[in-house]
Amino acid sequence: MGTIGIAGAGAWGTALANVAALAGNDVILWTRSPEQAATLAATRMNERFLPGIRLHESIRPTSALSDLAGAEAVLLVTPAQTTREMAAALGLMLPRETPLVLCAKGIERETGAFLCDVVEAVRPGGAVAVLSGPSFADDVARGLPTAVTLACKDPVLAETIATALSGPTFRVYHRTDVRGVEIGGAAKNVLAIACGAVAGRGLGESAKAALIARGFAELLRFARAYGGEAETLMGLSGLGDLVLTCSTAQSRNFAFGMRLGQGLSPEAAAGGKLVEGAATASALVTLARAKNIDMPIAEAVERVLSGSSTIDQAVDALMNRPIKSEH
Repeated sequence: MGTIGIAGAGAWGTALANVAALAGNDVILWTRSPEQAATLAATRMNERFLPGIRLHESIRPTSALSDLAGAEAVLLVTPAQTTREMAAALGLMLPRETPLVLCAKGIERETGAFLCDVVEAVRPGGAVAVLSGPSFADDVARGLPTAVTLACKDPVLAETIATALSGPTFRVYHRTDVRGVEIGGAAKNVLAIACGAVAGRGLGESAKAALIARGFAELLRFARAYGGEAETLMGLSGLGDLVLTCSTAQSRNFAFGMRLGQGLSPEAAAGGKLVEGAATASALVTLARAKNIDMPIAEAVERVLSGSSTIDQAVDALMNRPIKSEH
């Protein structure tokens, strides 16, 4: 595409900057901090978020958001709850035809809005896409094989962006099911907290496997009710991302759940770090209830986070639900 803009210089933003550069693009990497931009430019390293990973030579760090104005596409890689603020700021300088690619996974907590809807509200008529799938920033930055999904309602634009980001170790599939891809990314974080809690409580691999399977059933029900395609959820941005995030403490949401299972409070378990699943849980459950979608695992997570249930009470409630046919 020529020039790719990256808004956000955390671990994932830095990893995606290297991916885009290795795919043959010039890259502008934006950070809020002038100090961080200067350090990145001088050392070519992001030691705070991705120690040991060198920035590709075609990446230009900056703290001026206006530097992204000339990019052919901008990847928004800031936390989900900042999407409205960032999309509004970018909307003031980007042409409407410049696609904004959402790389955070969540639902806006205050409004219950999906992130694509948030962007469309503050940037009417602007092109928007979603990038999601089973990927850890460290794996991607180190050049380990990774495959993800990019969704955009415009199939030509989806293929164009996917091609521009794909490189020797980063494969991007494309779809037009924006809603399915963003739901998969948001909901799996909540379910990963449940799996982490099971691990932290020492309830065994059988229990964790059951949670992944039944959690995926919840994910499918929710996605279908809100316009997502089942085929999308069976792919990388649904099942693939769910399995990865629910399987290892390398996932921040899983690690947070583990600490909950070990008896820590939500505040102590977070350790001052952002946990997207914790921010999304109440919005996900509220949206599910609005359409009478049965999501007992997500509801259990929400109750634990709100303090209305303990881990043991949540497990007992799940195990004592009425016996019914599996579907």
